[in-house]
Amino acid sequence: MNTVSLDFKNIYGFVSKSDVDGFSAKADAANKALHQKTGKGNDYLGWVELPGMIGEAELSDIEKTVQKLSIKHLEIFVVIGIGGSYLGSKAVIDALSDSFSAIKGSFEAPQIVFAGQNISEDYLYELRDLLDTKEWACAVISKSGTTTEPALAFRLLKQDLEERYGIEEAQKRIIAITDESRGALKKLAKEEGYKTFVIPDDVGGRYSVLTPVGLIAIGMAGFDVRALVKGAVDMEKACGEEVLYTQNLASQYAAARNVLYRQGKKIEILVNYNPKLHYFAEWWKQLYGESEGKEGKGIYPSSVDFSSDLHSMGQYIQEGERILFETVLSIGEPDNEVVVPEDEADLDGLNFLAGKRVDEVNKMAELGTVLAHVDGGVPNIRVSIPKLNEYYLGQLIYFFEKACGISGYLLDVNPFDQPGVESYKKNMFALLNKPGFEKESEAIRERLK
Repeated sequence: MNTVSLDFKNIYGFVSKSDVDGFSAKADAANKALHQKTGKGNDYLGWVELPGMIGEAELSDIEKTVQKLSIKHLEIFVVIGIGGSYLGSKAVIDALSDSFSAIKGSFEAPQIVFAGQNISEDYLYELRDLLDTKEWACAVISKSGTTTEPALAFRLLKQDLEERYGIEEAQKRIIAITDESRGALKKLAKEEGYKTFVIPDDVGGRYSVLTPVGLIAIGMAGFDVRALVKGAVDMEKACGEEVLYTQNLASQYAAARNVLYRQGKKIEILVNYNPKLHYFAEWWKQLYGESEGKEGKGIYPSSVDFSSDLHSMGQYIQEGERILFETVLSIGEPDNEVVVPEDEADLDGLNFLAGKRVDEVNKMAELGTVLAHVDGGVPNIRVSIPKLNEYYLGQLIYFFEKACGISGYLLDVNPFDQPGVESYKKNMFALLNKPGFEKESEAIRERLK
């Protein structure tokens, strides 16, 4: 069986293999702590063994829900959520979609659009204007139902659905993905009779793509959720509790990045050479940034799309401050074939490429860039993905989740909380005069005088 694989040879000029392998015992202990729930944040470890626990009943329920909505000939399906409630599904859908499907206009499944991931008035106006002319339905994702951004978007879109289709039909076009028994959204869903799916209590948002949070949207987009889950299951086994460091990709990656961090490499750049992976990097940035960035610690996660960003960020990466390393996502085989033609005039000087596939040019750009950056003082880790499909994306998702948990424990932080995220909310509520924030409102207005 082909699997996602790692190559560390381009970090060993900066750190020694013995230094990296010196973390093996700690990495194995961290891995066991995740399974045995003995480490920090152990109330939020439901994701660790989640793939193998996704049963036939849950997968069938997702597929039947998708089919039931598909009968309505939907043109658009709106996913309302923020952070982990949208980034995971967006990452998978973009990775698997035709880059120009929206322009081509021929869809076998509804287009997936997102709301509640920002508070832009223009975005919401333009979205509602679009939906006014389309057949649509939505899923709203929130454990509490009171998170400002998605709650605001859902209030508006719920009203639009009810005005367009009537209350009874609107209820059939809304899926609520929320807490099993409590919260404002759960209460509303029960009162209105929405189809509901559960966000497990012990799975945080950034680890939730393999729950209905991600699987509903991915299924609605027409992709194979069973293959995605199968990939995650196989990677779960490959990084399981009893799999020691020497065979455990997640432990090895966590160890390597922590050794680099201790050598002053404070920034990790996730690199892709396929624009379909842009939002995968956005998901990865939340996963690692929110998990590790606390207590004055943590590797700062960044990302670039090559070769595009070689013409912008490439200069800094090549010659800027030497505080970064790169992790390169390398796809083995593209889905399509394009061959460079011969041109008699050869004014562009590209006849030396004639007869070659464009992918060969891309891979030589990748190899040439790695060599240049290593020569420029940037360590490189390579993550090889045989093909960009549901199965290997499932592997990749679980690999990065597991490595993130191990890496957080190696940093000695709680990788499963996010106390810093609450700071902006408190200030925003105070500035908006939310009831219960009177003292904060008074204090913050004094501060702003």
